[in-house]
Amino acid sequence: MDVWHTIKDNQVIKNLIPMPLDTPVHPDKVRFVCISDTHSNGKSLEKIPEGDVFIHAGDFTRIGKVQEVEDFNHFLGTLPHRHKIVIAGNHEVTFDEKFFSMSGSLKSNSHLSKEMMENCRIALEKKNKSKMSDLLTKCLYLQDSETVVYGLRIYGSPWQPEFHSWGFNCKRGEDIMKKWNKIPEGIDVLVTHGPPLGRGDICVSERHEGCADLLTTVQQRVRPKFHIFGHIHEGRDLDLNPDEGFSSDGVTTYINASLLDRSYKAKYPPVIFDIPLPPGMTKEC
Repeated sequence: MDVWHTIKDNQVIKNLIPMPLDTPVHPDKVRFVCISDTHSNGKSLEKIPEGDVFIHAGDFTRIGKVQEVEDFNHFLGTLPHRHKIVIAGNHEVTFDEKFFSMSGSLKSNSHLSKEMMENCRIALEKKNKSKMSDLLTKCLYLQDSETVVYGLRIYGSPWQPEFHSWGFNCKRGEDIMKKWNKIPEGIDVLVTHGPPLGRGDICVSERHEGCADLLTTVQQRVRPKFHIFGHIHEGRDLDLNPDEGFSSDGVTTYINASLLDRSYKAKYPPVIFDIPLPPGMTKEC
C-alpha cells in the first residue's frame, strides 16, 4: 500500500474552482498570476492575465539551452506585472550545479550531452555570465530563497523526488527533507516545482507522484496561504485528478499551475488568486 492510502482518510480535501481570469484587479488586494511547465511552448504564453505578481513554477524550457532561457527572458520582459518571480524545474538541467563538478569539468546526463553542456558554458563565458540563472534579467529567480513583495513572503524551491535523470532530483526521505527544512515558517506563498503528495499529483500511470515529506512540511510547519507547483502536467486532468489541481486543506490552498498536457500541448489556462494587502501596505510599496 502506498503512502497516500495510509494518510488520505485524515486529509481535509476541499475541491476549489479557480477565479475567472477576467476578474478585475482590486486596489486593496495583491493579484497573483501563476503558470508552470510551459516548456518553450509559445502558444501557452499567449494569454497571460493582468496582475501584480507573476509566478512561474519551473520547466519554462525543454532542456535548459541558452537560447531557450533567453527566449523566456525576452517573454518576461514583455509582461506588465510589477513583480515577476521564477523558479527552475527538472527540465532546467543546466541550472542544476551538480552537473558541473567542483573542478569545472562537465557531466552529461541522458538528456543533455557533454557537448551540449560545453556549448552552454562557452555561451555563458561569451556573455560574461557565471551561471545560467544570470540570463534571467527580467525577473527575480528564487532557488531555496525568499523575497517579500507588498509585505507578503514568497519562497521558491526547484527540487522534487528523483525523477529519471533530470535536474534538481533528491532521494525521498532524509535527502529531500534537507531541502524542505530550509523553508522558513511564516511564508505566505510557497512555490515548488514538484507537488506535495495527494494534491494534483496523479500522473498518467494513475500513481501519486507527489512528495510526502513536502506535504508534511507544508501542513505541520510552514502552513502557507498558497502552495504553487507544477511538474505533473496530468495534475490538471479531470479524468485523473478529481480536484483538477485545485484544493484546500482549510489552511493552505494548493494549485497545480501546469499549462501543458502530458503530450506537451498547450491546454490549461493560467491560475489567478488574490491576497489582501497587509495592514499599512499599498501597491506603491
